[in-house]
Amino acid sequence: MIRTDKLKGLIVEKGFSQTDVAKNIGITPKTFYDKMSRGVFRSDEIQIMINMLDIKDPTAIFFTHE
Repeated sequence: MIRTDKLKGLIVEKGFSQTDVAKNIGITPKTFYDKMSRGVFRSDEIQIMINMLDIKDPTAIFFTHE
């Protein structure tokens, strides 16, 4: 399960919008919002976000069991 609250906070903290992240991943903002609401992203999309947002501990956001 993805901690979307932490992901949203990190996006803002790094000075991006969710639209910026969507474009970087190569999906529409609507698709990004849908994926955020479901908490489901493909592994390639996760890797792009890890690189874009310089996430040091991706397990805390993308691979939680909460």
